[in-house]
Amino acid sequence: MLTLDTPLAKVVGDRTAKAMAEDLHLHVVRDLVRHYPSRYARRGEMTALTDLQVGDRVTVLGQVRKVDTRPMRNRRGSITEVTVGDGAGSMRLVFFNHKHARMVVGAWGLFAGTVSSWHGQLQFNHPDCQLLDDATDAGEWASAMLPIYPASKNVSSWVLQKSLKLVFASPETADQLLDADPVPAPVRRRHGLMPLARAIWLKHHPETPEDVEQADHRLKWDEALVLQVTLAARRRAAALEPGIARPRRAGGLVDAVDRVLPFELTGGQREVGEALAAEIGREQPMHRLLQGEVGSGKTVVALRAMAQVVDAGGQAALLAPTEVLAAQHARGIAGLLGPLGRAGEIDGDPAGTRVTLLTGSLRAAARRTALAEVADGRAGIVVGTHALLSEGVEFADLGLVVVDEQHRFGVEQRDRLRAKGARPPHVLVMTATPIPRTVAMTVYGDLETLTLRQLPAGRGGVSSSVVPVGEKPAWLTRAWERVREEVAQGRQAYVVCPRIGDDEAASGDQPDDADGAPEVTAEAAADRRPPLAVLDVAEQLRSGPLAGLRVEVLHGRLAAEEKEARMRAFAAREVDVLVATTVIEVGVDVPNATVMVVMDADRFGVSQLHQLRGRVARGKHPGLCLLVSEASTSSSTGVRLAQVAATADGFELARLDLETRREGDVLGAAQSGRRSGVKLLSLLRDEDVIAQARSEAAALLEADLGLAAHPELAAAVAALNAGDRADWLERA
Repeated sequence: MLTLDTPLAKVVGDRTAKAMAEDLHLHVVRDLVRHYPSRYARRGEMTALTDLQVGDRVTVLGQVRKVDTRPMRNRRGSITEVTVGDGAGSMRLVFFNHKHARMVVGAWGLFAGTVSSWHGQLQFNHPDCQLLDDATDAGEWASAMLPIYPASKNVSSWVLQKSLKLVFASPETADQLLDADPVPAPVRRRHGLMPLARAIWLKHHPETPEDVEQADHRLKWDEALVLQVTLAARRRAAALEPGIARPRRAGGLVDAVDRVLPFELTGGQREVGEALAAEIGREQPMHRLLQGEVGSGKTVVALRAMAQVVDAGGQAALLAPTEVLAAQHARGIAGLLGPLGRAGEIDGDPAGTRVTLLTGSLRAAARRTALAEVADGRAGIVVGTHALLSEGVEFADLGLVVVDEQHRFGVEQRDRLRAKGARPPHVLVMTATPIPRTVAMTVYGDLETLTLRQLPAGRGGVSSSVVPVGEKPAWLTRAWERVREEVAQGRQAYVVCPRIGDDEAASGDQPDDADGAPEVTAEAAADRRPPLAVLDVAEQLRSGPLAGLRVEVLHGRLAAEEKEARMRAFAAREVDVLVATTVIEVGVDVPNATVMVVMDADRFGVSQLHQLRGRVARGKHPGLCLLVSEASTSSSTGVRLAQVAATADGFELARLDLETRREGDVLGAAQSGRRSGVKLLSLLRDEDVIAQARSEAAALLEADLGLAAHPELAAAVAALNAGDRADWLERA
């Protein structure tokens, strides 16, 4: 009997099943029925041929208009050229030494291949073809919407369509196969959702666009509800864990920190601080996401929370994504604490604690010392990189985990650090990338959110401008003049490049194009020059427009000591211009830096650009960020850069960022693609569905902790989290 777990080899044969598995990751019947069409075609209603781009791998529907077979001029054999059209445009199909007797003028067919160009005309070379000239095929595509599936060279759209016919040939067979519905009947009734079997049948066999819309709405609910139940179960499991209350102590380290701060806390910092203090003071472990604008003072809020835990006899660990940021955090916290951060030293305050840095590049002796301070509890505040997650790092009493720039880490890494506590510690996750509500509910749905919007008083503010060197090359000359003018006034500058240089392999501090930068086809990428590199640009600046200034470089391939030395030199105003990669993207705080020039700005994402420009104007002087790009100002890339330059509101930019990214990129490696089950749900367009599913998920778990009354939903959640064994679901 055919079931959702039946291997595809038993349905379509070994050869086709192997290609489906290798190319499309389809292994069992469940995978095939959930492999949805990417679009639908009807005569005159398909994607216009004129919209195709060179390099696209596509399937098109068209009518044969001309067939011409002739001998080749310079070698033996023949060439057949077929012109097909769709009413809006036309393209050429080219076959070498291949007879196409069925390719007659007037016939309609599906044609799949990679788009190329010849003398300005789009063409396919040796495309796969499926002519729709028999009564069955013609009737299907003429009377209904023809599904076009995501396909590959070895598995065409029509192979997938015929394979689905073998799985279910009618709505009745779909009902038999898909009788287990993960969305409980009461939820379906409340939200007017059709049964699963009906939705999947219509998704593969629609007759009208309304059929597709209704099916999509139901199937998005599947994705949203399973994901939100997963996150709600994580929240409940965390809430049931027995933690340790770390109440604030009057006259303790928190009060001492407040006294030594060289500035007044903002109202927002105090409000958020009080909320965190209250939660840390409870036995139930805190799980909070603190999002805030660049420069809003999240680190000080975290420091006060860490001080509260130290006051209560525990330790706090701050996890940072890069050694540069970890070292800056350690240096900044130690600087703010002064003697309070040097307990046990000659000039230390015995009422304070120790701040210890632990990174992967520490020398053996320094690492042994750091590990000992962490293990015996002398280090109340431990700052580190991924090295904190390593075996052999033992805490005396880990009470608070602070994760800076959560988007650089996965849920699993956060959990690995939490597991180093004897009892579950409190967790504070921070991000300077403002997060739209839908992303917060989905990507960070196991955390409750706090927002810090208010910026400290006295900041100079940053103005941004695009420098379109392709259209106005003289503007780049003026940009370097502005850098020299700022340096002449005693200020400093950053120049950011996408690449290190010396033909390096991909490095951890290279820009992530998935973070909002436009996708580039393989053919377009071949014509695109390599990204500008730190080492090359620094040399050009030293001998050219910035000659005579003190120019230094900073990137991820430098040894940790060298990176630290160069950052210290920049902070001490011994360097005028720092040419760097995105290693300076987060956390770097040099108040005297007032200008940033981002080279090849179009190769960075929206949130990266917002983060980068947050490195300037962190003092009383106004800042300037110049986005240098060869992109046309009228292109989509040019418009995107102009939007970034036009607004300093990170929350507005967060929505722009979401509009320019793929869903999987937003969800992240741990929650995207097949792993998340998200194929139709849009974090931008489906906010209502996500919010309603979140509410229903919470209610379902409130009434039925283990989902015993909803085995189909429990199975779907378990399947989504099969790799994790979903222990937290059992605890919930």
